[in-house]
Amino acid sequence: MTIRTVPTTPYTDQKPGTSGLRKKTRVFAQPNYLENFVQAILSAQPELRDETLVVGGDGRYLNRAAVQTIVKIASANSVGRILVGRGGILSTPAASALIRKFKARGGIVLSASHNPGGPEGDFGIKFNTANGGPAAESVTDAIYRKAMEISSYVIADAPDLDLDNIGTTTVENTRIEIVDSVENYATLMQHLFDFDRIRMMFHSGSFRMRFDAMHAVTGPYAREILERQLDASLGTVINGVPLEDFGGGHPDPNLAYAKELVDEMFGANGPDFGAASDGDGDRNMILGKRFFVTPSDSLAILAANAHLVPGYRQGLKGIARSMPTSAAADRVADALGIECYETPTGWKYFGNLLDANKVTLCGEESFGTGSDHLREKDGLWAVLFWLNILATRKQSVETIVREHWRRYGRNYYSRHDYEEVDAERANGLIEHVRSQLASLPGKHFSNRTVATADDFSYTDPVDQSITSRQGIRIIFADGSRIVMRLSGTGTSGATLRLYFENYEPDPARHDLDTQVALADLISIAEHIAEIRVRTDRNEPTVIT
Repeated sequence: MTIRTVPTTPYTDQKPGTSGLRKKTRVFAQPNYLENFVQAILSAQPELRDETLVVGGDGRYLNRAAVQTIVKIASANSVGRILVGRGGILSTPAASALIRKFKARGGIVLSASHNPGGPEGDFGIKFNTANGGPAAESVTDAIYRKAMEISSYVIADAPDLDLDNIGTTTVENTRIEIVDSVENYATLMQHLFDFDRIRMMFHSGSFRMRFDAMHAVTGPYAREILERQLDASLGTVINGVPLEDFGGGHPDPNLAYAKELVDEMFGANGPDFGAASDGDGDRNMILGKRFFVTPSDSLAILAANAHLVPGYRQGLKGIARSMPTSAAADRVADALGIECYETPTGWKYFGNLLDANKVTLCGEESFGTGSDHLREKDGLWAVLFWLNILATRKQSVETIVREHWRRYGRNYYSRHDYEEVDAERANGLIEHVRSQLASLPGKHFSNRTVATADDFSYTDPVDQSITSRQGIRIIFADGSRIVMRLSGTGTSGATLRLYFENYEPDPARHDLDTQVALADLISIAEHIAEIRVRTDRNEPTVIT
């Protein structure tokens, strides 16, 4: 077996964002494109030499071939041990769990999260550090510098691995272990949740559930935990076989893309509880019978009921939420006498707080929730948390949510996504709004008065680093908000996200239609931002 040195030249578009490097699959299929970036990761992380690296992905098109390439390049770079998920598959939270359990120095995770897959879809790669979480900006900047300097990469001339069977082999001096993709994660969940109590709820025969894995990575995890370990009836998990193109669907667990599940849950005889997860398993959607739970409310309800769950009975250190997420969790934190941190969007910002033991639960507006058990958001974990609450309280999802509103008030909340907007138009819209920020405070719109308007800036309480221009906030005197930001999770154009929030303490007004309750804020946003004219769109692509 030999190591080859392959001459190459840099690709100038290999600057990773907050979610790693994401491009169209055909871009990654270019000669040396993936190889360059993998070599840049390893060159920027010399501490991986003779240490452990975790490798796996969400199973989308190109995943298996990419795993083979990564293993050969890592072996040539003297990585000591590589743990690979069977079939080349690891959910993002499972990869974080493996890194933490085996004290790996890092992991290479292949995923474009909730974006479509297939030859014409998207692909992605990111590096997770030794804490199991996404790399900090200092690390991704170092990787990018290496990618811009690259003139060659090294790769082992070795046969492809048998990815489908548990076992160990050696390439050069690197020990490569194909590990069970599910076992380690399932064991961790058993330590956090009351599986006996949840199992009894399924055994009662009066509780029905449906979990939509959306032909993505969570299918095998959900089938093992829900159907085999918790004895949910066979067929509880639908679309449970991971497919390279996600069955032609869009693996984003929201009301638009998880239509099959939503139709069943809102049907005449729908199950009691419904949930879905995304392409790489780190997001979740929660539904009751004819009832949708917003991600913001879900985080707040998990926090308010954490004392019912074995892994969190000792109390919460604090809560963290992304800035666009509603303030529902803030009210719970205040009642518990703990801190609630408001961070930019991106899980790496939670990582510092988790590592410093300042928070226990974290959540973001885009269907991501997690805790200090990992350094990634975790879709199936959130589902099990809800199941534990349901099994303990013996109430419906709707009843639990409405009781929460009666105690804390309701934060009417909605997100409007304009996907694949022309990037120049989208940036022009944001700049147009930025130009008005200084003049907005004190202005009256309908029955609302602007109290403050800014472009969110965050000072990390752990390392005092400052992150600026993280989204426009227009906050009114009554506490209602409009937030606008561009998302970096897509690969075509730009996604413009608008968030609307209106706090309603009066229980008599908790049954309004959400879009009706937010109608004046939506109208104000149109007036300020000129959305229709500046995006050439008459309506959002997705409303959640």
